[in-house]
Amino acid sequence: MHYHIFTLFPEFFHSPLSCGLMNKAREKEILRFSLINPRDYALDRHKSVDDRPYGGGPGMVMLLDPLVKALNAAPVGCKKILLTPKGRPLGQRRAALLSREKDLALICGRYEGIDARLEELFDLELISIGDFVLNGGEAAALCLMEAVARFLPGFLGKQESTGEESFSAGFLEYPHYTRPEEYSGLRVPEVLLSGNHARITRWRREKALENTLKYRSELLEEKVLQPEDIDCLQKIPRPRPGRNLHLVLVHHPVLNKMGRESTTSLTNLDIHDIGRVWATYGLGGYYLCTPLRDQQALAERLIRHWTRGFGAQANPDRARALSGIRICSSVQEAIQEIAHKAGVRPVVVATSATGTGNIRCKGVRELLSNSPVLLLLGTGYGLAGSLLDEADHILSPIRFLEGYNHLSVRSAVSILVDRILGDFS
Repeated sequence: MHYHIFTLFPEFFHSPLSCGLMNKAREKEILRFSLINPRDYALDRHKSVDDRPYGGGPGMVMLLDPLVKALNAAPVGCKKILLTPKGRPLGQRRAALLSREKDLALICGRYEGIDARLEELFDLELISIGDFVLNGGEAAALCLMEAVARFLPGFLGKQESTGEESFSAGFLEYPHYTRPEEYSGLRVPEVLLSGNHARITRWRREKALENTLKYRSELLEEKVLQPEDIDCLQKIPRPRPGRNLHLVLVHHPVLNKMGRESTTSLTNLDIHDIGRVWATYGLGGYYLCTPLRDQQALAERLIRHWTRGFGAQANPDRARALSGIRICSSVQEAIQEIAHKAGVRPVVVATSATGTGNIRCKGVRELLSNSPVLLLLGTGYGLAGSLLDEADHILSPIRFLEGYNHLSVRSAVSILVDRILGDFS
């Protein structure tokens, strides 16, 4: 493979490409490198490669002409990559695909960036190595070159090493140990000393799953898991942030069709379906909020039937779903009960189908690590303004960028809870 590196600072690469496996690969002619400086293609006497941005603002922008002329000198068919924060993340799968190329042109930006018209003049693949800012694309190019090179035949001492590394199977790697067997009272796991290769392979798979769940659980959401993987994950102890999330289905005060404050009646489907959400995600609590005594009595009869009456025997799963329901006369009553149990007042997050809110589901998830959260769910035409005003946060609507945003409350709560907690919370 031939790397064509377009950079204003070619000296940046001299040391990294002259040591370790990258240097050995160059000596064995597995890799070749060309360092191209756009400044060499500048025509003015100052060899200018940047200028002030149109519209004003700080910093300078890389000029098109020197860079375009440099890129035009690249080999025909050379795949051109622009290292930029707006690019697709560089992952193991992307690196493997890039390793099939014969020539890769890596464009390293500097200053405030490159004139945006470059992307219209060339067929570029935009790649990012992370959501952070660097001084230029050179460090990112080094990361990409090394990640891609590891897939090339002969680059690694043992070709099977690539298949066992972190991310290769979609998981983080298992832990490694070497001599001595004991150090400062810490012993190497006995299974690795057993000589039983089947047990060792199984242990390594389980530890890879455990590390991934603990440190990078989002990777599991992208992986199709085998039944044995799921069995393993279910046995691993982990924090349960869902226990800090409480729901309250508010029937008063809510808005009616005319936009006036009113009270709505209980709905059988809402009670049952939100109860299933409570049980499925292992939430801390589910409250039905209504000040009407006849509605409270109705809810009590329904819950009693499914949790202690004939319904409990006929449908145990339904009994479990409704066993977590509590009835309260006001939102404040629910807040006080949660505060009494947790020892701290819950953060109150109201939901609304209008506006933009001031917190997203990821933000709610972060709150759960430090305190209980009470999610207010409105019936009728939404929560009354008094509840929205008193809430600590208002959650962004599910489809706030669309014109139609009218889900049933039971559908909305299913979506919101899943976005907040996810599969591997």
